Amino acid sequence: MSVDVYLNFNGNCREAVEYYAAVFGTEAPQIMTFGDSPPNPEYPLPEEAKSLVMHSRLNIDGSNVMFSDVFPGMPFTVGNNISLALVSRDEEQLKSWFHQLKEGGTVVMELQETFWSKCYGSLKDKFGIEWQISHENGEAGK
Repeated sequence: MSVDVYLNFNGNCREAVEYYAAVFGTEAPQIMTFGDSPPNPEYPLPEEAKSLVMHSRLNIDGSNVMFSDVFPGMPFTVGNNISLALVSRDEEQLKSWFHQLKEGGTVVMELQETFWSKCYGSLKDKFGIEWQISHENGEAGK
């Protein structure tokens, strides 16, 4: 299990993650864009979102730092563009953490299966800290 830092950017995530990869001498980042996600006819993807970064991750000296652009139209405030990600292979532990952290907080996305995780959810706890809860599937770069 790890607690990872998740940084959000406002359209310049690709530039940022490539910059940090060069600064810290990591491997070239794998970048998943919103356009790489499976299409959903109920929620067509706006053209301006297709090339934005949905997810990337660097291992910086043993710590995972994850990156994403905010989806067009979502709020973005410099300084508040960080969340903590709880990543584990123990699905029951993830569910327990999620249900405890949501007490007095606000659920952004209920725990659910997504195309990148069999158990993912996000929330803001009662202290205003943003958390992402995600099942680790063991595949590198995901």
